[in-house]
Amino acid sequence: MSIEIRKEIARRLYEEVVTEGRTELLETFVAEDGTDGSRPQASWSNGRKGFQEHVDGLRTSVPDVRATVTDLLAEGDRVVVFWRIEGTHEGELWGVPGTGRRIEADSISLITFRDNQIVNYSVLPDRLTILRQVGAVAA
Repeated sequence: MSIEIRKEIARRLYEEVVTEGRTELLETFVAEDGTDGSRPQASWSNGRKGFQEHVDGLRTSVPDVRATVTDLLAEGDRVVVFWRIEGTHEGELWGVPGTGRRIEADSISLITFRDNQIVNYSVLPDRLTILRQVGAVAA
């Protein structure tokens, strides 16, 4: 698989799966044994089901979520995605009940591929900025 194809799958993960809610694409994008290294392992399922839970949780917390890819870097079987999240905090997020406040923050994700599918996903969101925006942490 070419680096350009990996980058395109990574972009579509954010633009189509996260923003548009097209979770049926996870069947194509994510390996059955894929892992989401972003969340405590005891709290999520493995494979596509775990990715589905991650996306569903985000879209419940921020129903109008918009994920915009701002840059992609790739080498070998890995893609680094720089992306921006925007939306309205309506449901519980990191222990904070919905506030109705707008959030905007940058995130960086590392995606590892095997045989044209994602086998590991890790995201580093700017939690501090988001927690400040929803009033959970003083500015």
